[in-house]
Amino acid sequence: MADRVEVSLDRAQVKKAVQALQAFLKSKSTGDSLFLDETRQISLLFTLWKIPKKQQNIRIPLPHGQRPDTEEVCLFTRDEPHMTSDQTQRFYKKLLQLKGVKNITEIIPYKVLTTEYKPHEAKRRLLGNFDMFLSDDRVRRLLPSHLGKHFYLRKREPLCVNLRSKQLARDIHRVIQGTNMKVNNKGSCCMARIGHAGMTADEVTENVEAAFQAVVAKLRTKGPVIKLIHMKSQTSVALPIYNSSLTHLTVLEEAEHAQLRKKEKAAARKLENEVEKALKKQTVATGEEGEKDDKIPQLVPMATPSKKAKLEQQMEKAPKAAVTKKAKKAPNKRARKAGKTDFKVKRKVRKVK
Repeated sequence: MADRVEVSLDRAQVKKAVQALQAFLKSKSTGDSLFLDETRQISLLFTLWKIPKKQQNIRIPLPHGQRPDTEEVCLFTRDEPHMTSDQTQRFYKKLLQLKGVKNITEIIPYKVLTTEYKPHEAKRRLLGNFDMFLSDDRVRRLLPSHLGKHFYLRKREPLCVNLRSKQLARDIHRVIQGTNMKVNNKGSCCMARIGHAGMTADEVTENVEAAFQAVVAKLRTKGPVIKLIHMKSQTSVALPIYNSSLTHLTVLEEAEHAQLRKKEKAAARKLENEVEKALKKQTVATGEEGEKDDKIPQLVPMATPSKKAKLEQQMEKAPKAAVTKKAKKAPNKRARKAGKTDFKVKRKVRKVK
């Protein structure tokens, strides 16, 4: 959450800006457009000191409703178990009547959305037929893949409602008549709708003050939050109603210096820890080397001769008589074999008379 910084609006300055904006809209209006004052929106443009790190969607309750009763509101509900799509529609219509909700004009169960509004043209028609969309919080995460990108490009995505709430009428009225502001992490400006040209100057002023307090309280940034606030319509210039003082710059600089000091301290601690670890490793290594040098050589017992060595020694000492006999027999066999071969090879020689 944002730090509690004491900021406040000058109510007189805000009222002057509202009156000037209403006078400009009346001067630009014609006879036909006098009945369309409710369609000409009045918005607040917030300029922040820093680009937020994360995206955020801020809901802003307003003391005076900014939407007329003639606006078409569509509600997406979940599929009730053991019920058809028609039965679920009747079930939720009865529920809204019992709770006293009269702002919902159409109820679309999730199954109907996935079947009847599957084509691209059907989604475009659905977007053009209604001014606002609500959804049961139990099916909110399933809707983006079935609604398409046009709902989100035009910033008409459904707002969540808890249909199990005991005070359902109050919650739905706050969501419909309130506003919401999207804070992106791609820029420092964001806008919120807070009224229309058909409202009185006091009503718009009170809505501006309520929106300002809600944004300051709910923004998730540290230090000073809001730099500038402008009020504008769709066709007018932006009128400044708030400008933060230059003392916020010193606060931001001090915060940046504090962050730099923390980073430097953390880096110094890391270096100290690394140096300590390296010194410990060196001391351990030197201690092990000293222990190796101080060790006394141990006496190793002499190994007893193996059985193979004993046999070799016995063979060397044994008499050579048996060896000579075997040696004599071997050439006789060879001689016999040689004789047989010579006999076979011997040729007959003719006798000469």
